[in-house]
Amino acid sequence: MPNGYHDKVLWVDLSSGKIKEESYGEELYRKFLGGYGLGAKLIWDRQKGSGIDALGEENILGFCPGLLTGTGALFAGRYMAVGKSPLTGTWGDANSGGFFSLEIKKCGYDGIFFTGRSEKPVYLLVADGKSKLKDASKLWGKDTIETEEAIRAAEGNKKIRVAAIGESGERCSLISGIVNDRGRIAARSGLGAVMGSKRLKAVALAGTGKIEVAGRAEIKDLNKKYLAYIKRTERLQRYLSGSVANWTGRILRVSYFHMRQPWFLWRELLRKFGTGGITSMSSESGDTPVKNWGGAGFRDFPLGSHAGRLGGDQVLMRQKKRYACQSCPVGCGGIVDYDDGRYKVADGHKPEYETVAAFGTLCLNNDLGSIFHLNEVCNLAGIDTISAGVSAAFAIECFENGLLTSKDTDGLQLTWGNSKAIVELVEKMIRREGIGDLLADGVRVAAEKIGKGSERFAIHAGGQEAPMHDSRYDPGFGLAYEAEPTPGRHTIASNTYIELMALEKKYPEMKAAATLIPKSKKYAVSGKAREQAIQSNFVQASNSLGMCIFGLQIGPGIPLFEWTNAATGWDFTDHEYLETGERIQTLRHAYNVREGVKPTDTALAERATGRPPLTYGPNKNITLDQETMVREFYAYYGWDYETGRPSRKRLERLGLKEVEKELYK
Repeated sequence: MPNGYHDKVLWVDLSSGKIKEESYGEELYRKFLGGYGLGAKLIWDRQKGSGIDALGEENILGFCPGLLTGTGALFAGRYMAVGKSPLTGTWGDANSGGFFSLEIKKCGYDGIFFTGRSEKPVYLLVADGKSKLKDASKLWGKDTIETEEAIRAAEGNKKIRVAAIGESGERCSLISGIVNDRGRIAARSGLGAVMGSKRLKAVALAGTGKIEVAGRAEIKDLNKKYLAYIKRTERLQRYLSGSVANWTGRILRVSYFHMRQPWFLWRELLRKFGTGGITSMSSESGDTPVKNWGGAGFRDFPLGSHAGRLGGDQVLMRQKKRYACQSCPVGCGGIVDYDDGRYKVADGHKPEYETVAAFGTLCLNNDLGSIFHLNEVCNLAGIDTISAGVSAAFAIECFENGLLTSKDTDGLQLTWGNSKAIVELVEKMIRREGIGDLLADGVRVAAEKIGKGSERFAIHAGGQEAPMHDSRYDPGFGLAYEAEPTPGRHTIASNTYIELMALEKKYPEMKAAATLIPKSKKYAVSGKAREQAIQSNFVQASNSLGMCIFGLQIGPGIPLFEWTNAATGWDFTDHEYLETGERIQTLRHAYNVREGVKPTDTALAERATGRPPLTYGPNKNITLDQETMVREFYAYYGWDYETGRPSRKRLERLGLKEVEKELYK
């Protein structure tokens, strides 16, 4: 009997309406685990040919829970949406928390995949052991919460879990995502547009099954020991406040030294504030890009008048209830109310750091009410707040430089910090109305349409808008943005994550970061790409198990692979799981090669690499040696820097003979 997984995948042909189940045997799970590891393997095998239209019938869209989801392991509540990204043309994936991942497993599946395209809007219902496509014509046009509530009412089941698209996905905006649990969103890669193109409004699940495991008592014992370990520093929360974050940011900005990131403080910041606990600190230190990557927080977005108004304590004041995803003992999420007379949010999800920074720091907008409102409308419409914020900042800079006029912007005065105009702009993007239609597919597409040199203001990697961690502050982010199979992604690897994960305790080949180093050493290239690749392999395996990245960052010694062995009955070593991560990474990259993506196609925008360098602030005079880092990263994996193609030898070692056969035919 399978343990930890079901060995069962649901395939739904939207063109014909046919639904079937498939099984593959234990070996597939031993090699690719679950999540996007399983998704990458099944899509590689099933999706023949190359250069497919991401918004066409031939694109396969999958919903894949982690292998550890539902086994009792902590932090394992993530699911992954997978398929070709219409935004980048590369392998696309996005993950989300909440409780939807568990529901897929409770329905008895390790993945649900959609092929073809429906002639009319539909949603998939899986309940009582049966699967059925149902008419969603009356749901088309509804927002994500309305859709969730309507499906529950129609099916007479308040416990149904729903993942749906809103207006942005319906209109095939290339920066749209998939929303579950009223505000959790698989936001990146534009996979909401894939749902929209397939006329798939929602996936609705009501599962009652159990997930069998080989060693339930062992998992409980591992949990007990790890929980005792991570709870030792809870008392630190009483000392954490907005003023402490502000002063820490100032110290980091002016210090000649870089301090290793303390995972225990990050853990308690998450517990108390959520990800927004670092907003004001990161703006000041140089971690957050400012003024569309053209400024510095201390001058352009000062703590006293701007960044401090968006800090974690300011957001926490509006939180009425903490929120934890399935199997999470930290609970960084929150349910909020906000009403300042202009903007009103009731029972909304607390805005994350990336959202506050994208609509705030990046646009020089210190109006917290507008950001609460924008977070809510983006969740309802199903649009990525990172990409939407970056697109707004891009439009503002184009307007400032005369590349867009009031006539182009429908009369909006797109000036820095003009919160009213930013709100109207994003709402137009959701509706694809006027200037919003220009921006609804992201900054690369918009710059191609505007021309006139506007591409220098379009901050993206391979078409995906760069996240809110400045690569000039942490070069590891720049490497990940450009070299990972999903470009422009901040949740895989970086120098900061290497410090927080303390992987040297698990893998001796990793060098422990010093507590203090001169800031100049942050930019030393030699050996960094190798360590980041090892970390990326670890995260590939972790993602495929359904782990939240924050769970990996809040203290060394997380019994990740002990949980996996206990759940499955396997006896893999830590290094064998690391090789599994490399296999998954290489397969995702090979997908890009098969689709005709070259290494230079995912290059990071020049401004984000310090070309030209900033002239003031903590990141002044920094220009990244991006090519050297990427070349070393590719060399570690055995990927050819000119073509991207993995070497035959590496593919053979990883047991990817089917990939070798196709790439070398």
